[in-house]
Amino acid sequence: MKFVTAIIKPFKLDEVREALAGLGVSGITVTEVKGFGRQKGHTELYRGAEYVVDFLPKVKVEVAVKADLLDQAIEAIQKAAQTGKIGDGKVFVWDLEQVVRIRTGEAGEAAI
Repeated sequence: MKFVTAIIKPFKLDEVREALAGLGVSGITVTEVKGFGRQKGHTELYRGAEYVVDFLPKVKVEVAVKADLLDQAIEAIQKAAQTGKIGDGKVFVWDLEQVVRIRTGEAGEAAI
């Protein structure tokens, strides 16, 4: 099992969710986050004054997938989230040792 975390632009969330659902991924966790990468934020004008926005709004999508779906999940996220512009985001993958469904006690892939 693998744990996939993707940091994406907020307006791409629906497309990523639909792409993962198309693979049969049954559940995701979404968190609104702020951060920056190579783009290092940007400047904005507010009431005539220019100020720097260091942390840009992003969305963190977390999903547990079976190992055999990993490459398809990464590709689906990448295609759905890509705009071709700086700040599209990143996908991180971790090994997932154990999953337990609290309600039923199911463990492993059955709990996903």
